[in-house]
Amino acid sequence: MTDRDQTFAKVAELIEPFNKKGVALTDSTTFAGDLEWDSLVVMDFVASVEDEFDILITMNMQAEIETVGQLVDAVAKLKAEG
Repeated sequence: MTDRDQTFAKVAELIEPFNKKGVALTDSTTFAGDLEWDSLVVMDFVASVEDEFDILITMNMQAEIETVGQLVDAVAKLKAEG
């Protein structure tokens, strides 16, 4: 399993409590469209991702992240920089 696969698996695990509709997760799953998250859910989820990976996701980054795959890539980048 690659580092990216491990990061995807952990992100998917973190999404689970927020995935009220049981949407199957892929790199192209969108937070707003597929998962139907509002801004409060996004804030709670981002906090859990930041805690889990010990990273900080800026508001600018959050605005650019629309899919699970984009989040996984952003987490990997932030971990590498950390």
